[in-house]
Amino acid sequence: MKNLIDIHVALATVDDMDFWEDRAELASDRLNTILHMLYDKANEDIKTVSLENMIQYIWENWREDSHLLDIDDDDLYDWVDQLLATWDDEHQEPRN
Repeated sequence: MKNLIDIHVALATVDDMDFWEDRAELASDRLNTILHMLYDKANEDIKTVSLENMIQYIWENWREDSHLLDIDDDDLYDWVDQLLATWDDEHQEPRN
C-alpha cells in the first residue's frame, strides 16, 4: 500500500547527483519531480514492493540520463503513466 512508503526518504539530494557537477541541484530537483509524479499517480492500493521497485528503477534509469534536464513535464507524465501501466515485478529486465 502506497501510504506505507515515505517518498521523502527516496528523494535525491545534490550529493546524490555528483555526476551532474555544477548542475547537480537542478538534476536532483528534476529526479525528485519524477519520483513525486510516480508517487502521486500510483494507486493507493499498489503493492509496497512494486512501488519500491519502481522508485529504484527510476533512480537507476534517470539519475545519469542525459535527457533528465531536457525532458518536459508532459513527456515525464506520459513516461510515468506508461511505467505504472506496464510494470510487472516478475518480468523486469535485469538491471545492469
